[in-house]
Amino acid sequence: MNILEALNSRFTCRAFKPDPVNKEIILKIMENATRSPSWANTQPWEIYIAGGDVLESIRDGYMESFKSDVPTDPDIPFMSDWPVQHQERMKELGIKLYKHLGISKGDREAIEASWKLNFKLFGAPIVIYLCMHETLSEWSMFDLGSLSQSIMLAAQEYGIDSAPAVNLVAYPKIIREEIEIPDELSLVLGIALGYKDIESSQNTFRTMRRPLDEVVHINGI
Repeated sequence: MNILEALNSRFTCRAFKPDPVNKEIILKIMENATRSPSWANTQPWEIYIAGGDVLESIRDGYMESFKSDVPTDPDIPFMSDWPVQHQERMKELGIKLYKHLGISKGDREAIEASWKLNFKLFGAPIVIYLCMHETLSEWSMFDLGSLSQSIMLAAQEYGIDSAPAVNLVAYPKIIREEIEIPDELSLVLGIALGYKDIESSQNTFRTMRRPLDEVVHINGI
C-alpha cells in the first residue's frame, strides 16, 4: 500500500472485531511510526500499549464509570469553547452520523448506546496510549500528533484499522491502575487498533472534508 492509498483508506473505526493483533505486527508498526519527526529530535513521546486481560480490566473500569455517570478527568483538559464554525461542523457530524445509523432525534436510548462505544473502547483488542512529560508544551503535543498519524498509516500497511480518540484517555486513573505510567507523564491520546467489524453500520459512515479552495491559501505560485 502506498502512502496516498493509506491516507485515503484510513478511517476512524468505531467497531472492532475481538480478533487479537499479533505482537510482532504491533512492534513493526511502532518501529516504522517512531520515525516521525520531532522538535530537535526530542522524541517527546512515551508509548504504552495495552491488550489482553490488562485492556479488559481498563474496559470494565470505563464501563462502570460510564454507567455511574462518573465525570471524565483527562490529564489534558478537553476543549469546551470551540469557535462557531467548528461547532457547526461537529453538529453536522452528529446529525449525519445519527441519520446514517437510523437514530432519530430525541431517541436518547439509541444515542447513549452509540456514545457508549467510546467507553467500550470500540471493542478494540489493542489500545495505544501516547504520553509526554507534564512540563512539555503544545509544541511537543504537535510531535505526538505527527506520531499518531504515522501509527495509523503504518497500521494500514498491515491491514490494521484504527481509531484515535480523546475519550480513550478520559479516565487516566483507571488506566494507571492497570499500567505503571509515571505520575509525571500526561496521558495525551489513545489510539485503538484492530480489525474492523464489517457488519457494523458504524464502520460504513465516512466524514466529508472541507473543499481545498476553502482550506488552502496559496500565495506567490
